Amino acid sequence: WRRVSRDRLALVCVGIIAAYALIAVVSPFVLKPTWATSYNYEQRNTAPGTQYVLGSDALGRSVLHKTLLGAHVSMFVGFMANIIAVPLGMLLGALAGYYGRRTDDVIVWFYTTMASIPGIIRLIALKFAFEDKTLFAGTFLEVDLSGMAGVILALGMMSWVGTCRLVRAETMKLKELDYVMAARASGRGSFSILLRHILPNVIHIGIINFSLGFVGAISAEVTLSFLNLGVQELPSWGKMINEARMDLVVGRWWEFASAVGATFLIVLAWNVFGDRLRDALDPKLKGG
Repeated sequence: WRRVSRDRLALVCVGIIAAYALIAVVSPFVLKPTWATSYNYEQRNTAPGTQYVLGSDALGRSVLHKTLLGAHVSMFVGFMANIIAVPLGMLLGALAGYYGRRTDDVIVWFYTTMASIPGIIRLIALKFAFEDKTLFAGTFLEVDLSGMAGVILALGMMSWVGTCRLVRAETMKLKELDYVMAARASGRGSFSILLRHILPNVIHIGIINFSLGFVGAISAEVTLSFLNLGVQELPSWGKMINEARMDLVVGRWWEFASAVGATFLIVLAWNVFGDRLRDALDPKLKGG
């Protein structure tokens, strides 16, 4: 934190991310209950002004409200997708790097196969596979995979490969160090060594990839929503871009600009912050 706090640009990015996170938490409670009935056909396609700060869309709904609800969708999807992807990638990478041999061969074959397929194709295929599917049907844990849950699960299942590669390489180096050899010689079990000596020393990779993974998850969610394969029950930046692209022809730019601007700002903030966080957490750079 001391290294990051000395960088003013990093602190600005932290502030932007915190503001987006606050909007993502608050907006569903404030805006979602009335969103389905917020049509105002007399004020359709209104330019930004005093009544509508960012203008209104073709149904008379506030573009500002759509943008704020889109922040909830993107931030929630980005957070939950990485909650799945980063631990999964760290676990598989540590297992492959430490045990080697057939375990390593299977995991490397698996993530190489995954990486050989273009990411957007994998996401689209999974999203179609999840249509009309339900997890834990008939229980209080029932989850409909046709909506936001399906997007989160698809992104989580597809985004672990990069983390796995990095953790595998670092684990292969760490397992040959003296303190791991000493733990093995003292009779400590392999799984215990992984938990107590390997994973704590690769946790910085997980933290960095978690921050950088937000960018990929937000971009993927916007792309899926643009293709009408993302979240359907709430506004999202991708849907806004898709709905507003033809409005540009007749000079109605405000909805398109709002969605693109909101996406650009959070992606830029996460990229810069992730870069500064990598510099602060990378052990090789701590002496610099």
